[in-house]
Amino acid sequence: MSTLNDQHYIDKVLQGETNAFAVLVDRYKDMIFTLGLKMVKNREEAEEVAQDTFIKIYNSLTKFKGESKFSTWIYKIAYNTCLDRLKKSKKDDLNISIDEFSSHFIKTMDNALSALEDKERKQAIQNCLNLLPREDNFLLTLFYFEDQNLEEIGKVMNINANNVKVKLFRSRQKLATILKKQLEPEILEYYERER
Repeated sequence: MSTLNDQHYIDKVLQGETNAFAVLVDRYKDMIFTLGLKMVKNREEAEEVAQDTFIKIYNSLTKFKGESKFSTWIYKIAYNTCLDRLKKSKKDDLNISIDEFSSHFIKTMDNALSALEDKERKQAIQNCLNLLPREDNFLLTLFYFEDQNLEEIGKVMNINANNVKVKLFRSRQKLATILKKQLEPEILEYYERER
């Protein structure tokens, strides 16, 4: 990957070298598609969201002022594009009750995860993330897998960092509940085999 930063290619596009936009698309296409897939939960729609996002990025490139990282700016565009798509399709989210959460579940989740092999653990977490409501899945992905901080996530989601912190806490609670439900049978089976 080239060591030239995003601003170099943004400047080239703004100077009329439209081919330079292909470098930005190549850098961020997987990230945009993955985030779109987490929100719309459909491969074809995620591809359309990614295309729409890049069209919006290209058409709005003059509006990028560098006040945040370029990746944060395009996350925001991708997030809003996903929300627009979801409003059109009005799909229902899977709702998990926070009442089902307790600190015991977190301990169970930690024990369960430590018993799984690393690859199985990652796949189990990904499967459980996919069971979360779209916003929770998106939020946890930005924080844990895309290494976005609270401020950056707040810019993407149009909320302040404290609200991000609260939403992140609730999303973790929901994930812990799902992990407990999904992993408990596997852990019981694991301990039976070990005896």
